[in-house]
Amino acid sequence: MKRLDQNPVAETTVTENDLRYPGWQVALASSACVFVSFASLLVFTFGVFLKPLAAEFGWSRQAISAAFGIAALAVAACSPPLGLLLDRFPARRILLPCLTIFGTAFASLSLLRPPLWHLYAVFLLLGIVGNGTAHLAFSRALSTWFVARRGAAFAVLMTGGAMGAIALPPLAQSLILAVGWRSAFAILGAMVLVVGLPLALLVRERPQSTSSARQSNRGVSVAAGLRSRAFRIIVAVLFFNSIGQNGAIAHLAALLTDRGIPAVHAALAVSALGGATLAGRVITGWLLDRYFAPRVAFCLLVLSALGALLLSGAHSMAAGVAAAALIGSGMGGEADVTPYLISRYFGLRSFSTLYGFTWTAYAIAGAIGPVIMGKAFDVTGSYQGLLLVLSLVTLGGASLMLFMPRYPDSSPSSVSELK
Repeated sequence: MKRLDQNPVAETTVTENDLRYPGWQVALASSACVFVSFASLLVFTFGVFLKPLAAEFGWSRQAISAAFGIAALAVAACSPPLGLLLDRFPARRILLPCLTIFGTAFASLSLLRPPLWHLYAVFLLLGIVGNGTAHLAFSRALSTWFVARRGAAFAVLMTGGAMGAIALPPLAQSLILAVGWRSAFAILGAMVLVVGLPLALLVRERPQSTSSARQSNRGVSVAAGLRSRAFRIIVAVLFFNSIGQNGAIAHLAALLTDRGIPAVHAALAVSALGGATLAGRVITGWLLDRYFAPRVAFCLLVLSALGALLLSGAHSMAAGVAAAALIGSGMGGEADVTPYLISRYFGLRSFSTLYGFTWTAYAIAGAIGPVIMGKAFDVTGSYQGLLLVLSLVTLGGASLMLFMPRYPDSSPSSVSELK
């Protein structure tokens, strides 16, 4: 189906290697939107709000973590349909309503009442629109602008989430201390509307000339992509990695404060994770344009596994920061790798839909991780044993990247060589 906002125009004479190239403006605007997206705002501040909500309402950590799981399952269910829409319509038609709903719903958490269903209902809505605000919503539009520098462009996009991981946890903690958790939710939700909506207006696909139209329409069908060995490996790796990453992120602040580290310092450890995520994304973008992406992904996921192992025994601020940095390095790099792999192996024809299915796997595992972490604590009073298991699970997932096939010789029109 022809995308509705694109008419053939002359190719720009400015190349991808020039900072004046319009695609870089799209990348920067997209990155700023991701800063206030589901993938940044909700994921990285959830742990900061965990204890205040438990203290206010008497909810268990497992019960509160279930809200994160509900949002993640909603992301899992809604990502493929969102991807299908993004493959057929201009990104802004999806971005603007999703950002509006997300910001309003996040702010509405300031009105929470004791029934748990209230918390769960809001998080369900946040999950439904979540990926309409996050990387999935921007990746295809960005891919239409870049070929040779696609790895670097994805790195710019992903740094928005990393910057959110650095800035938002201490901001949320400071707001909670200064004005209370209810006002903190309201202020952060308003920030989505003030920052995200204006910048989303700058996100657009590349105007199509004959050559760029061929590039955008080249690739495999959804069915062919889903059947390929390369896609199955990508999904499996994301699933195993997501369990450990999201479990650790959601409970990192609570884990460290349980071990005697002040809440403000624990929030800084979450920020350290964000800083490492930022570094991982920038470095990975450079590596992806130069080296075979599955090998890059393997190295990054080994770092995540080592981080979970270190976190299992972390009883000091230094150990907590080091563990968070290792997890963040791997998480940040893997976020760059996934859309890059999809574009290289399967082209852009069904890019967002296939990317949406990978988010389904990632989100289902993301729902499992925080819930089993909360359950482990409620049953044993400790996270240590489960983190040891999760480090091995992440390492096992990393090893699957060593079995990825070579890239197709050109943008694929079939997946016969990927099977």
